[in-house]
Amino acid sequence: MQLMRTALMVLAVFAPVTVGLSAQQGVDELSWMSGCWRQEAPGRVVDEMWMAPRGGTLLGIGRTVAGGRVVSYEFMRIHDEGGLTFTSKPSGQAEASFKLLKRGAREVVFENLAHDFPQRVMYRLDGDTLIGRIEGTEKGKPGSAEFPMRRTECPK
Repeated sequence: MQLMRTALMVLAVFAPVTVGLSAQQGVDELSWMSGCWRQEAPGRVVDEMWMAPRGGTLLGIGRTVAGGRVVSYEFMRIHDEGGLTFTSKPSGQAEASFKLLKRGAREVVFENLAHDFPQRVMYRLDGDTLIGRIEGTEKGKPGSAEFPMRRTECPK
């Protein structure tokens, strides 16, 4: 009986550490997103920067510049909140969170069916191109947008 109590106490003390490590490892598996990425089009530049995972969190920021001024920005994080979660705070909008739907070696898909648009947020690495994609239903019609971004040097 004493041995069982001791074992239960050891489990109670170390269980949070084990959970924390697995959450961190889940985020660490997305380190392929780390770095600076850019999409250029005539009169428009989209930059996205993802910090390397640390402390069980990937932090990202996005900025769109058109006509020489910032027209939109976004703060993002991927963290463990009872499973991997993508949380985004776009300029002028409420924060939204999306739960992990699936993950591959170089692809991750998050979903929130209760969100207006998008309902899915995806990232896929194809060579030196990070492809961000959003999709879902908007005003009763399916919609999507893809953002292929090339790896670029991070600003100093």
